[in-house]
Amino acid sequence: MEKFVCHTHNADMTRALGQALGECVRAGDLIMLRGGLGAGKTTFTQGIGHGMNIRGQVASPTFIVARLHPPLGEGPALIHADAYRIRDLDDLETLDLDSTLDESVTVVEWGEGKTEALSSERLEIDVERATGGYVQCDDHNVIDLETMDDGQRRIVFTAHGTRWDGIFEALRARADFLYQQGMSGSAS
Repeated sequence: MEKFVCHTHNADMTRALGQALGECVRAGDLIMLRGGLGAGKTTFTQGIGHGMNIRGQVASPTFIVARLHPPLGEGPALIHADAYRIRDLDDLETLDLDSTLDESVTVVEWGEGKTEALSSERLEIDVERATGGYVQCDDHNVIDLETMDDGQRRIVFTAHGTRWDGIFEALRARADFLYQQGMSGSAS
């Protein structure tokens, strides 16, 4: 398993990193996103959709479970699914993701322990944000950092299978280019 770690400093950088990945994906790709509530999984997927040039606004699929975004031109559709309410593999089968897997790019949020059986050739992405803790202020007040969000994310890519060979070099180059176009920061 090959890993790649990138740090973003705001939602725009997280989207730009997703866009860089969206420009590298192809039909049959399975991407599994992990991260706590509000970590930025949907923000990252918005970037993937932009990079793929898909139709429609990518929004959280939590309440509808899965959304299909057809391409605006050539290229595969994006299937954006949320497996948060999926309990097991039997439940997952009701989404019928395996029937569209070969012809689309499938992004599944909250898929750990459920979607690995769909493909051994997958990209797992952890979107992490700092949470929790307390800070003592000069005026003796205490601030609970649990709900604070400074926009910074640590994004860890783990490649499974040969499909992803070389993807991190392409992703790093593309992300650095996008960051230079409008944001400060870089892939590391």
